[in-house]
Amino acid sequence: MFFRMWVVIWVGLLIGCAEEAIETEPGKVLQPEKIFHWRLVTTWPKNFPGMGMAPEHMADLIREMSNGRLDIKVYGAGEIVPAMEIFEAVSQGTVQMGHGSAYYWRGSVPAAQFFTAVPFGLTAQEMNGWLLHGGGLALWEELYARYDLVPIPAGNTGVQMAGWFNKEINSLADLQGVKMRIPGLGGEVFEAAGGTAVTIPGGEIFTSLQTGVIDAAEWVGPFNDLVIGFHQVAKYYYYPGWQEPGPNLELIVNKQVWETLPADLQSILRTATLAVSNDVLAEYTARNNAALKELVEQHGVKVRRLPDDVLAQLKLISDEKVAELVGDDELSMRIYRSYENFRKGVIDYNEYSERAFMNIRARLEGY
Repeated sequence: MFFRMWVVIWVGLLIGCAEEAIETEPGKVLQPEKIFHWRLVTTWPKNFPGMGMAPEHMADLIREMSNGRLDIKVYGAGEIVPAMEIFEAVSQGTVQMGHGSAYYWRGSVPAAQFFTAVPFGLTAQEMNGWLLHGGGLALWEELYARYDLVPIPAGNTGVQMAGWFNKEINSLADLQGVKMRIPGLGGEVFEAAGGTAVTIPGGEIFTSLQTGVIDAAEWVGPFNDLVIGFHQVAKYYYYPGWQEPGPNLELIVNKQVWETLPADLQSILRTATLAVSNDVLAEYTARNNAALKELVEQHGVKVRRLPDDVLAQLKLISDEKVAELVGDDELSMRIYRSYENFRKGVIDYNEYSERAFMNIRARLEGY
């Protein structure tokens, strides 16, 4: 009887200690691990293929890697926050995270556009090089720190298409008066060329094009454009995507809540996001091929190349707009110089690498 009583007392004491804390060595007490429940808002329709699924995959991966300690729930555009207001929502701490494209915030953060796409600028591979190994990410973090945000590269769709039109574009004059959904610096260049740029979320483009609110639209590329069904409301599909040669997606985290995360969860979040970022580019590279073939062969879409003289004039306008964007802000100037130096360097190297190989491959294949 005495022995059984003694065992019961000791078991009770051990359970009590385990419920509160475990002392492993003098002065060190391990507390029960905290579980973080965060909300992530996006600029994309819920579960939209490619871009919309990227934050879903990221949340799943983070939950698994952290053993449930960082639990993220993803909300599509408009479920909590309108698509074009997620920057402010995360900055103000209304939600912890956001997923979108930096050029959507050009009204309040003009230099943010360098971190999505610059017309005739960096491709996806080049953009990743600049951000991760060319000093771009450090400048991005410095810029977003002004708004209490931490940015992380979160995907890239590769070179986009120039857009959908219901008339052929044979000269710059054909752009005059055209109302086109085209965001960022590309939109500013389009307006300077005589058109009217409209920035609306992806979920509103089809109806706007169908009802005549806009005359033309660029979205992403064949994979996503086929899903939305632009071929039902537009006749001509133009390339190349001069306006977005390598559009980078972003994950933004409120800086104050970021700093509440233990170091291991910060590393898990960064690592998972970069893994998904790589997967996004791989998916678009794989799926655009089949989608373009379907658009042409099954739906009769007419694919057209923008004339060289139109592209040349758009390039001149683009150079002027980028210079205006920088202005007299010291940080914007540093971002611009870093971007331009990297761009020029990678163009030089591509003469011996990517472009040299692609040109010879195309010639030998008979293209």
